[in-house]
Amino acid sequence: MVDLQGLIAFCAMSLVLSAVPGPSVLFVVSRALAHGRRAALASALGNALGGYVLVIAVAFGLGTVVAQSALVFTAVKLAGAAYLVLLGVQALRAPRPERGDVSPVPGQRRVWEGVLVGVSNPKSIVFLMAVLPQFVDREAGGVIAQMLVLGLAGALLQLASDGTWGLTASAARSWFGRSPRRITQLNRTGGAAMVGLGVTVAIAGRPD
Repeated sequence: MVDLQGLIAFCAMSLVLSAVPGPSVLFVVSRALAHGRRAALASALGNALGGYVLVIAVAFGLGTVVAQSALVFTAVKLAGAAYLVLLGVQALRAPRPERGDVSPVPGQRRVWEGVLVGVSNPKSIVFLMAVLPQFVDREAGGVIAQMLVLGLAGALLQLASDGTWGLTASAARSWFGRSPRRITQLNRTGGAAMVGLGVTVAIAGRPD
């Protein structure tokens, strides 16, 4: 059984970290600027699901492989960075939309893209490995189950926070995007932001 005080403390920490603009927030905001509200919410959902996959990996000890191997860490990091750059380039090269935030890309694909971005963030594995066990009551048993519950709470809070950022950014897009020209400029802004985020992830060092 999860310790209530530990759950509250972990949720509070997760909420603070989720609210602070970081790679996750920047990714969702970039998608909102480039593709609109639906893409932003789908990306936020996918990113949260990807983050929970990392929670599962940490709970079952798979995260240790990434955290302790510089080669694996670098490979995962570069793969995630390359995917972000690819998404950014696609947004930069997208044809000018007619009006509004309607996206021709199915929502399932947006979710899947978010999952890939979330699960290819090796720094999240390192963070979860360092923090998640501190909120587990080992005397109560069921350590893996406790980690899964704590991680689920954190993922839901991340979804709520990223979704709020996405809705705010998409509202700005709707307000500015009254003309195809301005929507195209927003697309390029979102695409450039994703490319920049990918480059930042690629050159970031490996935490010790």
